[in-house]
Amino acid sequence: MHTGEPRPGDSDEDLLRDFLAGKAGAFEALVHRYAGELYAFVARFVSSDAAAEDVVQETFIQVHQSAGGFDRQRRFKPWLFTIAANKARDHLRGRVRKRERSMDAAGGAGQIEGQSLLEVLSDPGEDPGAALERDEQRELVRGIIDEMPEHLREVLLLGYYQRFPYKDIADILGVPLGTVKSRLHAAVTHFAAAYRRRTGRTT
Repeated sequence: MHTGEPRPGDSDEDLLRDFLAGKAGAFEALVHRYAGELYAFVARFVSSDAAAEDVVQETFIQVHQSAGGFDRQRRFKPWLFTIAANKARDHLRGRVRKRERSMDAAGGAGQIEGQSLLEVLSDPGEDPGAALERDEQRELVRGIIDEMPEHLREVLLLGYYQRFPYKDIADILGVPLGTVKSRLHAAVTHFAAAYRRRTGRTT
């Protein structure tokens, strides 16, 4: 392992080890690597830009404080998202729900009316002529996900937005692998049914 400044090729686990060893810049490198991705996940989860900033900050503070107890046999990223998911749940349970809409659309899977859920949830960067239509669909998607039960929303975000494998989702949520699969199926079914209701489609 090198002894200089953090490098882009350093693994998450190496950076955490360097941080614990007192090497300058290691923790900052982890924050830089994951701040954007973590913010996108939390913002979709709590549906609030301002709250997402607070949750992300609290997450990294928790990582800083708890790094010494990190299980070296685990990978860093699922541990990081476990903390973020717990902080986001705490936030949702401690506030009066507001209809703030600050989520960004991203990827998924499944089928709705001949479209994949990936197509429904994605934002591939259309030409300006399609912008209005896509904006309306993004608002529809945001509304549906925002109103989903918490246990379905979180598994949908982890599975289809963050693209975590089942095992990592199980670790993050602290549930059995079979529960992840059943919740993910229920989440897609719930989303598809709500999408059909809101668009007036029955088949």
